[in-house]
Amino acid sequence: MADVIDTSQFRNGLKIEIDDHPYEIVEFQHVKPGKGSAFVRTKYKSLITGHVFEKNFRSGEKFNRPELEERPMQFLYKEGTDYHFMDQKTYDQTFLPEEALGNSKNFLKENTEVHILFYRGKAIGVTLPNTMELKIVKCDPGVRGDTVTGATKPAELETGYVVQVPLFVNEGDVIKVDTRTGEYLTRV
Repeated sequence: MADVIDTSQFRNGLKIEIDDHPYEIVEFQHVKPGKGSAFVRTKYKSLITGHVFEKNFRSGEKFNRPELEERPMQFLYKEGTDYHFMDQKTYDQTFLPEEALGNSKNFLKENTEVHILFYRGKAIGVTLPNTMELKIVKCDPGVRGDTVTGATKPAELETGYVVQVPLFVNEGDVIKVDTRTGEYLTRV
């Protein structure tokens, strides 16, 4: 029997199962109206499709904990719209379609260590490190003395993603990018 979760245990990031489908709680709020019974206003995201839903659940309603497993894997290559990964211990390979990666595909480069999320044995998502070091392949040249102003310019990374960088950053530089927001952090 799977773990049972009560609405009083809701917190951001908690994973629950509704109608044999895994979801992650994005936001929740316990509401006790003056009249009637208490309820929990919840915003939750599908771990498979990425769609976000809003629903009110009765206070005390119970949910199963989904059968999720997270394994460290290494990104090998992209073939068509599929991204291939390998388990470092067993050398088993699995792939994820481009839609399952979301924005993560913008920061993946070969041999990157990631965590793959499995639901009932099927790969459904990927978790990248919080920061990645990526090389700039295309960018306007930097100008000497442009270090103080907050102005930015677009720069294309080795993965094809375009990020806004300060004016002093040049083509060929390696920069650190926050994979959660897609923003430039610092030059390496």
